[in-house]
Amino acid sequence: MRADARKNRDHLLAVAGAAIAEQGVDVSLRDIARRAEVGLATLLRHFPTREALLEALLRASFDEMTARASALETSDSPSDALLSWLRDCVEWTTAYRGVTVLMAAAIEDAESALHTSCVTLRAAGARLLARAQAAGVARDDFDGADLFALVAMLAWVGDQPSLAPRADHLFDVVAGSVLTGAGSGRAERERRPEARS
Repeated sequence: MRADARKNRDHLLAVAGAAIAEQGVDVSLRDIARRAEVGLATLLRHFPTREALLEALLRASFDEMTARASALETSDSPSDALLSWLRDCVEWTTAYRGVTVLMAAAIEDAESALHTSCVTLRAAGARLLARAQAAGVARDDFDGADLFALVAMLAWVGDQPSLAPRADHLFDVVAGSVLTGAGSGRAERERRPEARS
């Protein structure tokens, strides 16, 4: 890709990211093009569908969350690793309003532009869960698909203005039901630097 084309593409992604953070994933493509000061045809030339735009926008974040899971696989505490990844994943998905609905649909649709990234992310979380289960600190009637669904559920709570103030508490409740007494969402949250300040 030529340098000018990459610069234009990066500009479109930056504008789209800001628009989605403000208005959610259903923001008009025409509005994104207007904000980027290009024609709709230019936007569609780079990203022919909404999903293609979202996949390009979210790919780096998907890759980062997958890499984070891999790094946490070698940590000392399987329960802390699982909770840390789960919390980070929920925070990330909450930042893009409405993306959890698309992720839930994409994971079941092999033709979706987001499918591969969602499957890879789910598998990364499943490995952390399996490690915690092998250590006897997570319930064994729970799998990666359930964990992926929990991310969507908790992100949805954080995205609702009337429920957002309860998001941390509900995270702790859910984490407490996944773990089998060897850790808690509250303990993990209190260890985070922002919780101690």
